[in-house]
Amino acid sequence: MNKKVLITGGAGFIGSNFIYYFLEKYKNTSVVNLDKLTYAGELSNLKDVEDDNNYTFIKGDICDSALVEELFKKYQFTDVIHFAAESHVDNSIENPDAFINTNVYGTFNLLNTAKNNWMEAPFQFKEGCESNRFHHISTDEVYGTLGETGLFTEDTPYAPNSPYSASKASSDFIVRSYFHTYGMNVVTTNCSNNYGPKQHDEKLIPTIIRKALNNEPIPIYGDGKNVRDWLYVEDHCKGIDLAFQKGKAGETYNIGGKNERNNLYIAHKICDILDELNPRDNSYCKLITFVKDRAGHDFRYAIDASKIEKDLGWKADENFESGILKTVEWYLNKYKK
Repeated sequence: MNKKVLITGGAGFIGSNFIYYFLEKYKNTSVVNLDKLTYAGELSNLKDVEDDNNYTFIKGDICDSALVEELFKKYQFTDVIHFAAESHVDNSIENPDAFINTNVYGTFNLLNTAKNNWMEAPFQFKEGCESNRFHHISTDEVYGTLGETGLFTEDTPYAPNSPYSASKASSDFIVRSYFHTYGMNVVTTNCSNNYGPKQHDEKLIPTIIRKALNNEPIPIYGDGKNVRDWLYVEDHCKGIDLAFQKGKAGETYNIGGKNERNNLYIAHKICDILDELNPRDNSYCKLITFVKDRAGHDFRYAIDASKIEKDLGWKADENFESGILKTVEWYLNKYKK
């Protein structure tokens, strides 16, 4: 595969893991990573590829139309894999403006620039651009919340409940519209909650580990019974790659780990692992405390990944127990340095 791929948001958690995976797998592929380096972006996530001849980092904003156009002209991108997004739900409640701007307008700007560079007219690609693909990375939060039973499928109606999920739902619809209106070669993947190395410190699992090691109260929203379907980040990277390479144009693929766990279980599991790996006089579990629930906190997410399993041959290699052990070991090494 000899491609020139624009990856947006590649200094973030999932994006940086994907760049490592992608460059290792496809030796003849060039990657340009466009990242604004907001609070969630860390260039240290990519220190092991910064000298790779096939990797280029550009600091910039996906909302900057002149910059995006300049990069398309300079690098002649064959494809876009779009991770860049404001993604912290709590921050979206406090400051929704940034989420609407980046997630909605930024996605439109990338799509429209790609269309103008790859297509002559609706359903008519420029010569040599027929296979150019725009892959949009989204979330299961666009579907809203589930009760005790049921799973999100690709046909589940959208019902976002936070400014973050509403902005991602909007971007999904814009991507969909560019397939139906212009015939662009787009694909969307919606994932469940990711975990693993390089996640931002404010997220649930790193927070539990960090607070425990600092002997601080471990905050758990509400009664801790909110359920998420947890997906190890490397398994997600494999699913993204499959959808990017083999997914049908215009289709959406849900990627989930079939690892439903509530927040309280996760806190206890991490504390149990820390009790084994980094023992102290009292169990870390004693640090677990309950705090006021956040506004609009969805009760349960769970994904039916049967479509990507059946159509593209994807499967998760990690179960939650194996993945969380690897994750705790990684953060233990990071926080104890």
